[in-house]
Amino acid sequence: MNGIIFVYNADSGLFNTLTDIAHKVFSPETYSCNLCAITYGNFGMRQEWKEFLETLEIPMQFLHRDEFHERYGMQGLALPAVLLQEGEQLRLLVSADEIGRCADMADLKGLLQEKLK
Repeated sequence: MNGIIFVYNADSGLFNTLTDIAHKVFSPETYSCNLCAITYGNFGMRQEWKEFLETLEIPMQFLHRDEFHERYGMQGLALPAVLLQEGEQLRLLVSADEIGRCADMADLKGLLQEKLK
C-alpha cells in the first residue's frame, strides 16, 4: 500500500484519550502532540482538517504511537510525524520538529502540501 501515515505522539485506548483531552484543556502549553492539538478538538477531528485531507486523494492511516510501534516496529522516531509509505518502505515526510513549529492548521496544511509536491 502506498499512502501517508500520520503518527500521533499519544497512545490509543479510552483512558489515554480521556487523559489527552484533559491535558489539552488544562495544560495545552505542555501537551506533547502538536499534530493532535492542531487537527483535533476535544471530541474529534476538526472539520476543516477532515475536508483538507479529502482533497489530497491519497490513502491515509492514522495511528497512535503504540499502534505504530506494534504495526511497523520502528523505534526511535521522534513523534508526532507524518510518513510516506512506498511499498514496504517508510520515509519521513514531516518531522516532529516541523510539526512543532506549526502555529496553526494553516501552517500544517501548507507544510504538508509543500512536502507532497
